[in-house]
Amino acid sequence: MQMTPLVFEGRLPVQGYGNGGFRFQGSFHQGSVIALPTGVVSWPVQSLNTADAETLEPLIAARDEIDFVLFGTGDEHLFLPPPLREALDSVGLMADPMATGPACRTYNVLLAEDRRVAAAFIAVAGKGQ
Repeated sequence: MQMTPLVFEGRLPVQGYGNGGFRFQGSFHQGSVIALPTGVVSWPVQSLNTADAETLEPLIAARDEIDFVLFGTGDEHLFLPPPLREALDSVGLMADPMATGPACRTYNVLLAEDRRVAAAFIAVAGKGQ
């Protein structure tokens, strides 16, 4: 059986998460992050309660390059607060919230399927992967 390596064409899969951050392409990013087709940026959010339309600006700016956004909501699955969902709806972006671990795994699968996805991951303190 021959294995074909996955190619993500410039987009970075999540290699690991936990201990308060994320690993992409061998580099550890402390804190919450937004993963976009153009790269990874810091996200100044520690919980969905501290997120607002302004903190979604990197996602809204990338709306022509993505179809939907995965939200890693921390240790637990949480629903997006209505103002966040409304801000994304207003620019035609769908959102799918789930706990951060499943969101990281789902994001990688969607990248492998060449889907037009972005993600907003809230960092988790415990050891992830």
